[in-house]
Amino acid sequence: MKQVKPSFTGAKTLCALALMGAFSASAQAQTSSVTIYGRVVAGVDFQTNAGANGTGSKWSAANNQWGTSMIGFKGTEDLGGGTNAFFLLESGFNSTKGSFNGSDTSNGNALFNRRSYVGLSSASAGSIKFGKNLFINNDIWYLDPTGQQAIGTASLVNGRNWPGASNIIEYNSPDMGGFTVGLQTSLGEKPGSFNGGVTNTGSSDGRKDGISLAYQKNGLELRAIYDVVRDSNGNYSDIWGHSKELILGGTYKFDKLKMFAGYENLRAPDAAAGAPDRANHYWVGANYDVTSQLQLVGAWFHVNANNASVTNGTGNGGGTANLYMAGINYFLSKRTLLYVDIGTVHNGTGASHALENGGNVGPSGLSQTGGYFGIAHSF
Repeated sequence: MKQVKPSFTGAKTLCALALMGAFSASAQAQTSSVTIYGRVVAGVDFQTNAGANGTGSKWSAANNQWGTSMIGFKGTEDLGGGTNAFFLLESGFNSTKGSFNGSDTSNGNALFNRRSYVGLSSASAGSIKFGKNLFINNDIWYLDPTGQQAIGTASLVNGRNWPGASNIIEYNSPDMGGFTVGLQTSLGEKPGSFNGGVTNTGSSDGRKDGISLAYQKNGLELRAIYDVVRDSNGNYSDIWGHSKELILGGTYKFDKLKMFAGYENLRAPDAAAGAPDRANHYWVGANYDVTSQLQLVGAWFHVNANNASVTNGTGNGGGTANLYMAGINYFLSKRTLLYVDIGTVHNGTGASHALENGGNVGPSGLSQTGGYFGIAHSF
């Protein structure tokens, strides 16, 4: 039988096709990606006057005081022409119990209790996303010298600037010479323009809307945030929950020092007669990098709400309060740090704010001292 030798031209064609297939597969793999990320935070917490009636001290496990323990999945796909599709799914949890128990105000019992959204983005047009996210006033993180710890900007406003938001439509602009704009609405999903549903925290919230403006250049950062959170009837009935909020502030970093200053105004024109319907919140603070591993944190916060004589024992009254905080972050690596934070809150008559956001001080005028220490590891 005559043996037929393969054509050299045919062999070249086969090789070329094989290389093209390999290159195509490689290129396709590079245009999309999925990343698993997260953080685990755990330690020990101590508080004085920690009982429901404002007495007794308490030692407990600390899990989300320094920052939220979380696990998430995020991905992007290059659609061509500078456009990308993206998604993010994120769950916050209690690291000391291994549970999704709503251990801070942005978490809840849902599977993806912090974020679950999908969207499109481009460098020239910005991004748009749909789903669930932290509410837009969480941009206060950039103005908080503590980095939104449990002892921080949320303490003296009872978590008003630290909620989540479901059913969101959100737009973020591209960088325009240092200026950026963010817009967000959280649809209420009930008949009527301003009525809303029940959020993941278990409180009846209506529609939420907000805008966040920022300017960042040469170590200077300025921010303005305005948002509204309505109750289930579409009203602004509680300054600590359903109200109009304005946040102004800035930071400036030079060499090893970063300085912070902020102002927050809350108004609830539909509050019950005699209940506080406005509050002003101020703070200043600083971060100082002693070395590349050691960072010092310090801050002072003050709130002043009207109608100080009205209180229900859980921080919903008026009056004034001052909070002082100091902390240390020691970075063992880029992913692992040790933290120690202490603070004290002094409440005037009518005020009963807890030292830590989500806590309970008890009777008005009571003070509380405490702190937490532990380990945070990111991956």
